[in-house]
Amino acid sequence: MADLPQWKIRGELILNCNCTVFCPCVVSLGKHPPTEGYCQAWLGVRIDEGHYDGEDLSGLNVGMLMDIPGNMGRGNWKAAAFFDERATDKAYHGLEQIFSGAARGTTGLFSMLVGEFLGAERAPVTFETEGKKRRLMVGKKIQGEIEPISGPDPDKDVVVSNTGYWMGPDITIATANRGRVRSHGRVWDFDGRSAEICQIDWHGPN
Repeated sequence: MADLPQWKIRGELILNCNCTVFCPCVVSLGKHPPTEGYCQAWLGVRIDEGHYDGEDLSGLNVGMLMDIPGNMGRGNWKAAAFFDERATDKAYHGLEQIFSGAARGTTGLFSMLVGEFLGAERAPVTFETEGKKRRLMVGKKIQGEIEPISGPDPDKDVVVSNTGYWMGPDITIATANRGRVRSHGRVWDFDGRSAEICQIDWHGPN
């Protein structure tokens, strides 16, 4: 552990899954099954500030798909990652270590829960914000747009706060206006399904 490089990522994560209502994993911490009995999801990360072993990661974006056969906490996940084509070779390596779990720290659980890493590749990954909407585009492989759900006060998001969720303690409840995945043999359409927004502050290896 002491020999692993220091790393840190601060930014925003968005996620859209196949759950028909808000993902139960946030409050059950993976102990309750997804609404469909299994989880299929895509996520995007916008890195506002970050580094890995001294290499700057700021301004880069990441996309992922995850295919989980049952309760999230039971593992046997399949996952694939798409790293910003603008990343230097060292930054790409750092992102691969972080998002595979090999770099330990906040994302270290990936190394325990992902049974099959389908691979990583460079891709044109864009993460856009327009008003309250967030969009992730990974070429034609992931095309997603999510938006916070409405509450009685239109100026405040509906947030689940102070959770023990691995991504971060405060999760904004959202829904997908568009959620399409066409990659690694998967054809998913999650329009209108559960989505999340989370401000992230991840680090490792400790």
